[in-house]
Amino acid sequence: MFNGKLGKKRFGLEHYQIINIGLVIFDIFAVNASFFLALWFRFDCSFKAIELLPEYFGPFKKFAPFYTIICIVVFVLCKMYKSVWRYVSFTELARCLEATAITFAVQLAGTLIFFRRMPVTYYCLGILLQFMFTLGIRFSYRIFLIFKRKQMYQIDGATHRVMMIGAGESGQLIMRDIHKNPNNPDQIVCVIDDNSNKWNRYIEGVPIVGGRDDILKNVEKYDIDRIYMAIPNASVAAKRDILNICSETNCEVKILPNMQVMVGAEVGVNMMTDVSVEDLLGREPIRTDMKEVFEFIHDQVILVTGGGGSIGSELCRQIAAHKPKQLIIFDIYENNAYDIQNELKTRYPDLNLVTLIGSVRDSRRISQVFELYKPDVVYHAAAHKHVPLMEDSPCESIKNNAIGTYKTAYAAAVNGCKKFVLISTDKAVNPTNIMGASKRLCEMIIQSFDRKIKFNKFDDMIPMFTHGGYDGDTVKIYERGNGRPASEAAFDDVRIYNKKKRYTTEYVAVRFGNVLGSNGSVIPLFKKQIAAGGPVTVTHPDIIRYFMTIPEAVSLVMLAGVYAKGGEIFVLDMGSPMKIDTLARNLIKLSGFRPDEDIKIEYTGLRPGEKLYEEKLMDEEGLEKTDNELIHIGKPIDFDTDTFLMRLAELMEIAYDNDDNIKKKVAEMVVTYKPNNL
Repeated sequence: MFNGKLGKKRFGLEHYQIINIGLVIFDIFAVNASFFLALWFRFDCSFKAIELLPEYFGPFKKFAPFYTIICIVVFVLCKMYKSVWRYVSFTELARCLEATAITFAVQLAGTLIFFRRMPVTYYCLGILLQFMFTLGIRFSYRIFLIFKRKQMYQIDGATHRVMMIGAGESGQLIMRDIHKNPNNPDQIVCVIDDNSNKWNRYIEGVPIVGGRDDILKNVEKYDIDRIYMAIPNASVAAKRDILNICSETNCEVKILPNMQVMVGAEVGVNMMTDVSVEDLLGREPIRTDMKEVFEFIHDQVILVTGGGGSIGSELCRQIAAHKPKQLIIFDIYENNAYDIQNELKTRYPDLNLVTLIGSVRDSRRISQVFELYKPDVVYHAAAHKHVPLMEDSPCESIKNNAIGTYKTAYAAAVNGCKKFVLISTDKAVNPTNIMGASKRLCEMIIQSFDRKIKFNKFDDMIPMFTHGGYDGDTVKIYERGNGRPASEAAFDDVRIYNKKKRYTTEYVAVRFGNVLGSNGSVIPLFKKQIAAGGPVTVTHPDIIRYFMTIPEAVSLVMLAGVYAKGGEIFVLDMGSPMKIDTLARNLIKLSGFRPDEDIKIEYTGLRPGEKLYEEKLMDEEGLEKTDNELIHIGKPIDFDTDTFLMRLAELMEIAYDNDDNIKKKVAEMVVTYKPNNL
């Protein structure tokens, strides 16, 4: 930290100027004393012997003033008075070596040319002493600070005793950063590294005491209360194994992120972060070849509904990075839309970006957007996703998720969109909540659109609008009069118009589980609860979930969109599920606390509509392979499309009438929907 006293002037000089004057005075003494002592040692440490040999002492005295001036000039040119000596390092050592080499050449040439050859010991010992004196004074301040800091550790009982895992370059840089900062409360007392060649040796004066198998015993031996894991390039499996061992201690654990995350950043203790859920999951990140995706979206007009949300905003980021013709962000929540808009404008100043506020429930607004911008590809991420909240407002779930998807899909077809990608969820499989059932309706809606287009019967698709008037200049819309549809003549107008066009939009759904860091995710809640001292709330000790990072999920969503031929439900490989209770306990342990002792865990019971585990497929479905082993196609369950569409129109009426019995109507349409409270 900055010390205000150091900034004060004395005698009109800055503090560093006073230091430099002192260094110059010392250097004048050092360069002369060095070669005098060299003569003194040469002649058996006898002053009388030197005086009796004026042929050596004379040249020394005559050349000394010139040599002193040259030395000071060389030191200035080598920037030996420019460094901040509390942070002295190998750079300063190199400068001293350079200055020593130059002045040695001057001493040798000056005495040989203008006087006589001096004894070999005079040159060798003299320049060695000069190097030791000039370098020593400069390193002495840092050494003093190190000893002072060690004394502080012994006095200050609040200092953290830290175990460093990783004796590589990253670990060494973090240790140096700690050592050079006297106000840092950490003291590295031991180091762990799996390389047995380093065991029983020292790094920065700290012993390397063994490998990962020695963590537990050395935590106890050295009274460790904090662990720093500085192995950024280790495999995910290795990190997981080490974290599992660390979780058996009562230590707070910090981890250095992957080097790819720290590009351009200086490695230091400030880079250490809390253990993330990705680290606890312990699987290698999913990496996909996005070449096909980038070719697919390049120079295309892309619309992302719900573009300000967790999935939608990441879709926008990945799309923007690969030069679409135009990117349209559509969202009802202006704050989120504003944030992603500013982020993309800063990162991609040449991006043709349009940010629009509106709801997919507003048919006139969504039709206006499609008519004006004519998007080639739509990623439909707009949805209500919070399970307990939707249980209390089921009609809103249907209005926004199901009917909003229908309106957006209809506008896409009418305006010549090439591909429509629905973001679905594993909660659509055998749903026990209205949110999951509404997403299953969404899947059935896009399958209905696909079938009607493939069989050239798009005229059967009625625009389910809830207002009077006309859609554009031609299409008669679905009216509501006293809660009932308009006359069949109005529908005939729509069918006649639909038959005039050839519709080619390809519809596809992509289904996956929970994403880490998404809005409403349980992980941020756990971290807040731990920071507040608990309790940590888990709904059930046996509840399990699939997890994937947002970038991983979005990459696979975009890749599935490329594979789509129309009507598929793509299922992403989410890996192995994980118990939420285990996840919560590991987060508590690695935060330096003991579950059920320091931080209580409370089981609150399953929330309305919540299941113990999520499924990726229904019993009736099977999986087909794609070119990507992480993406599969669920074989669609057959259903009567015409009956479904007729019931969907009735469902819209019920939803907009805010009928309390809407769940029963949904259960009639989604046969796999088994609501808990019906």
